[in-house]
Amino acid sequence: MTDPTAPAPHELVRDLDETELLARIFPLLPAGDATEVGPGDDAAVVRAPDGRYVVSTDVLVEDRHFRRRWSSGYDVGWRAAVQNLADVAAMGARPTALVVSLVVPGDVPAGWVTDLARGLAAATAPAGAAVVGGDLSGGDAVVVAVTVHGDLGGRPPVLRSGARAGDMVAHAGVLGRSAAGLALLDAGAVAPAEGAPGASGLFAPLVAGYLRPESPLHAGPAAGVAGATAMLDVSDGLLRDAGRLARASDVVVDLDRSALERDVAALRPAARALAGRVEADVPEPGMAEETEVALGWVLGGGEDHGLLATFPADVDLPEGFRAVGRVRGTDERGPRAVVDGREAAVRPGWDHFGG
Repeated sequence: MTDPTAPAPHELVRDLDETELLARIFPLLPAGDATEVGPGDDAAVVRAPDGRYVVSTDVLVEDRHFRRRWSSGYDVGWRAAVQNLADVAAMGARPTALVVSLVVPGDVPAGWVTDLARGLAAATAPAGAAVVGGDLSGGDAVVVAVTVHGDLGGRPPVLRSGARAGDMVAHAGVLGRSAAGLALLDAGAVAPAEGAPGASGLFAPLVAGYLRPESPLHAGPAAGVAGATAMLDVSDGLLRDAGRLARASDVVVDLDRSALERDVAALRPAARALAGRVEADVPEPGMAEETEVALGWVLGGGEDHGLLATFPADVDLPEGFRAVGRVRGTDERGPRAVVDGREAAVRPGWDHFGG
């Protein structure tokens, strides 16, 4: 049987009108369990049994957040979903619905767009969420904008501003993989195919971590139930995001270097492989050594989309979390994130305007 969503060979976006392209996309999207009216009308209708809903939005811009020579449509759809789903999970909520707007040049293959829909669906459906609508436009570069909604299930949201001195700092997910994968791709040390599902190369988990990051979405609501005092999605680097939590809560987040050693060890082979290629680009003296490069990825690399949370010291951490530090009261230097009580000599993560 012919797949009605499959574009003809060499078919481009400009070969279809908007109605035809949407007809290829809609059947690929998950319906979700909170959707009353999905795509096709002027707006969707989504149940909000809690009486409130969590909402966030994010955007991916071609050649700033992804490159089509590395990333398939499936990869971009996956990443667009995950980075938004993680924001809802970081509030302690369960994602319910996504609205997706896509800007796409006419010379993009139509199959790339339907693959993007498949990637969105693959990342969204396991969370029980739906893609319920959006918008479609032509433009000079691919832009994917996603708005996500979530349900708190009657619980209060977990904010960034609730951490208190004496709390433990915990993390769920991985650290540094996406940054290491990006460095490998950027240096030409690996091909994007090494990150494909089923790839068995040494660096496959790192390339996959950049192309298709996996966020521990279940851990967000679990943290809320367990009594997390503060939480956020680690999207721009552990050190930068820990600093955001610290400033919101007016505390010092003190990360434990020894608790990050397993993350550093997992990335040393990649740092070793790149040593000859990255040395000239490292901004601090001595950072060319493989351990320091790996530590830089762990502390400063973004887009792993793990969850950083604080908990009262006597709480049993929910499944998936591990302790990575402590919260201290502020001192004369003010709220900030440190490592073993000291400023870390690494670039503190991604900034959309500062680089």
